[in-house]
Amino acid sequence: MMIDVKPFNVLFLCTHNSARSILAEALLNHLGNGRFKAYSAGSSPQENQLPNPMAIEILDKAGISTTGLHSKSWDDFAAPNAPQMDLIITVCDNAAGEVCPYWPGQPATAHWGYADPSTVTGGEELKREAFKQTLHLIRKRLEILVNLPAASLNHLTIEKTARALSKD
Repeated sequence: MMIDVKPFNVLFLCTHNSARSILAEALLNHLGNGRFKAYSAGSSPQENQLPNPMAIEILDKAGISTTGLHSKSWDDFAAPNAPQMDLIITVCDNAAGEVCPYWPGQPATAHWGYADPSTVTGGEELKREAFKQTLHLIRKRLEILVNLPAASLNHLTIEKTARALSKD
């Protein structure tokens, strides 16, 4: 008999929801094999904010789907009809220091700080390399997360693991 297991919902937060959180959302959905469902949002995305085109390019070149990726406010995930999160990870220092909305269900939290690849100055190749490096760093942590045994996907273990990964 096949048991239908609810995916583990993870929300990645950043200020504008255009680069790091978008990379993390797409990558976890790619690696998660249905065990994880990733989302991303920003504390203050600009009006009509779009994902950084270089983030989309790097994901496409890595063979990771970009379908449905769009910038959105974290307020969308505090709404009564929003999916309930199991884990919330801030991926930029600005969002980590902000007062977050109330998250229904008291999800586990962690902070994985990454430098903002969209602020790199120089030529296109230098900028592209910054996005590739950020994707690589996110992948290292997410591969550990997605390979946790199913029994480890509980609040205490996942929070401990996610926070330990922030030290890598």
